[in-house]
Amino acid sequence: MDVSGKTLGREATRIATLLQGKHKPTYAPHVDVGDFVVVVNAAKVHVTGKKLRQKVYYRHSNYPGGLKAVTLGKMLDKQPTKVIRHAVKGMLSHNPQGRAMLRRLKVYAGASHPHEAQVGAQGRE
Repeated sequence: MDVSGKTLGREATRIATLLQGKHKPTYAPHVDVGDFVVVVNAAKVHVTGKKLRQKVYYRHSNYPGGLKAVTLGKMLDKQPTKVIRHAVKGMLSHNPQGRAMLRRLKVYAGASHPHEAQVGAQGRE
C-alpha cells in the first residue's frame, strides 16, 4: 500500500482489516486468516487539523520522572514507520493473536522495499 498523501487513520483501518482477514469470505474472529501488508512512503502520510503539534506519543522508562513525550510532527520526522505501526496496533486485538497479525505488517519510510509479490509458475516462463 502506498500511503503518500493519504490520511493516517483511514489507511490504518484499511491495513488492520487486511491483517485480520476481514476482507475474505473465510473470515472467523478466532482464526488468523489475514495477509501480509507492505506499506511504503510512510514519511509522506497526511494528518488533518492540528495533530502535527497537538498529538503526543508517551512512553515511560519505569524510573521515577521517566515519562517521555514526543509530538506527531517530530515522530514523523525521526521515525515515520512507528507512527503507522502504532496506529494499526491500536486497532488490532490486544492478545497473542493481535501480536501475530502485527508481525505481518512491514512498513517502510521510502518507496523501496525488499519484498516481491508472489508469481505463479505460469508467470515465470
